[in-house]
Amino acid sequence: MAKWTAEQVAQRFEECVTTLRKLPGERSLGYASYWPEIRYEPRELARQEPGPLRLKATPEQVTRMEETLSWISWVNRGERRLIWLRAYRTPWRAISRETGFPKTSAQRYWEGALLKIARRLAEEQVSA
Repeated sequence: MAKWTAEQVAQRFEECVTTLRKLPGERSLGYASYWPEIRYEPRELARQEPGPLRLKATPEQVTRMEETLSWISWVNRGERRLIWLRAYRTPWRAISRETGFPKTSAQRYWEGALLKIARRLAEEQVSA
């Protein structure tokens, strides 16, 4: 990547959130069903609604997600909160209500946090 921008960093955090949602959740081990497996006839299967399609994360997405998660330690706690709220596509009005900042100030702090990460990434590229 030639030069990191705040928009690219924001896109990576949004991609990180979507990848996290694609990963399998925790399964509790204490529950089991002892009912026999039901075998449906083809006619019954045709009448059923299709099950939810759950896309799995690709290895490349997981690698980018892990890299993006390592960036979050470069900013302070308040900036992390803004970055994650925005990555989850929370509206600015809700972010300002939750953080207590005016909307424009929250946007400015969010942009500053992204620029801080972009600068750090640029420094790492130069040193590498």
